[in-house]
Amino acid sequence: MLAEKGSYQNMKSSKTPLCFIAINTLSDVQAIRCAEFHPDGKIYAVGSNSKTLRICLYPPPCEITSKNHTSHQPTVIFKRTKHHKGSIYCTAWSKDGKYIATGSNDKTIKIMQYSTENRQLEGREIELTMHDGTVRDLCFVEDNCNEKRLLISGGAGSCKIFITDCAALTPFQNFAGHSGHIYSIYSWENNSFVSGSQDKTVRFWDIRINESTNTVLPVTYYDSMGSPVTSVCVDPTGRLLVTGHEDSSCVLYDIRKNRQIQCFQPHTADIRSIRFSPSAYYLLTCGYDNKIVLTDLQGNLTLSLPSVVAGEHSDKVISARWHPNDFSILSTSADKTAKLWAIPNI
Repeated sequence: MLAEKGSYQNMKSSKTPLCFIAINTLSDVQAIRCAEFHPDGKIYAVGSNSKTLRICLYPPPCEITSKNHTSHQPTVIFKRTKHHKGSIYCTAWSKDGKYIATGSNDKTIKIMQYSTENRQLEGREIELTMHDGTVRDLCFVEDNCNEKRLLISGGAGSCKIFITDCAALTPFQNFAGHSGHIYSIYSWENNSFVSGSQDKTVRFWDIRINESTNTVLPVTYYDSMGSPVTSVCVDPTGRLLVTGHEDSSCVLYDIRKNRQIQCFQPHTADIRSIRFSPSAYYLLTCGYDNKIVLTDLQGNLTLSLPSVVAGEHSDKVISARWHPNDFSILSTSADKTAKLWAIPNI
């Protein structure tokens, strides 16, 4: 719908300020922790502290481009209460969109098949019980060498990262190395992924090697010894790592040169989620200051980076995600809502 670079030209002009509005607002009875777009962008999944899993329709373009749009509840095409025995902390879609996984503080992971034709979850639900603490994050990767779809998961407890073969539906490998809870996991290419931990480190992993390939201790704004890493992401080229921290720091790191580029503060409280835009022109962050912030990465990354507040919730923002194709954002909050944000009429 919108070219990423062109749609953000007004970020640099004080005459035409960036103006996202809430297109859809999904309400729940408890905090909403996680939401993820399906790879085709036509639906998104939402997980809540109320143990409820929902799948919602992404609205048609006419709604997003309307100047006078009033936010309303999205169309929910699937709803399952008591999906877990505890809060749903994380959810992820496989790259082909055929599988969805959820993780919970009940220490379990559930994997389900999704039919794009019927727009429903189908087949038997698989439950994985290898974790001994809250499952904080997970992601799918493709092992092309062995033609396998794998699920990577991590969290509290023993602080191990588990690799599960989605065909055999059993964990066949686990990685140890972190000494604190694992808050974030991200994969940007086949076989490789990165993890961020309460132990203040970021570790790089290769599923073909049973140990960390590199460990980074980001120097944060207030402490040269770092701060717990709450979120991690790598740009599509595999060149830049970005980390969010409990002390409100955001760190850019050059992976190939193995050096920190800079540390900056787009928030005034814990950063809970961080993502590069699909073309890596911009950075999306959210935090416990209730704000969703966009930072422009198109200039010299060693200099001050311009940023704007794209949206706000009435309580802590827990996660924020880019739409895979459109210039829109999905956020979740302790204010018991998940909001879809877009720029209308451009």
